Amino acid sequence: MRVRFMRLLYRMAYVAIQVGARFNRRASRGVKCLLTHDEKVLLVKHTYGLRDVWYLPGGNVRRAELPRDAAAREMREELGLSALELEVLATVPMRLGHVRVTVTCLHASLEREAVKPDPVEIAQTGWFASGSLPERLGPEVERFVWLLAQRGQT
Repeated sequence: MRVRFMRLLYRMAYVAIQVGARFNRRASRGVKCLLTHDEKVLLVKHTYGLRDVWYLPGGNVRRAELPRDAAAREMREELGLSALELEVLATVPMRLGHVRVTVTCLHASLEREAVKPDPVEIAQTGWFASGSLPERLGPEVERFVWLLAQRGQT
């Protein structure tokens, strides 16, 4: 019951953020984490927004928070991961839905595929070969997977 209620709140908050973004000219700050294991990439489906689309896990950067700290916090909250060695890949302006975001993408290589998704926020996780990604992808996925491949790390 609690999970269902919290999912409803997340969906309402997502809609409010999308509507508010139409009136806010300032870009927010966010992070996306490209987590890899044995040449596979971890993607997630959220319980809010476009629920049939695969995304890289991530979230907002709080005021006065560094992107690396935000990424570590988000991975702990969303996937139960801690002590990650996160490397910054790139920082790029993007539009996620109606929201303008300056996204910092960070990479970490995991020793195992085991994650503990938060059932309130994450509906599904999946490990995919970087050359065989699913069809419905968030706008950041291919761009950041390509950046990592250029570094020879996938």
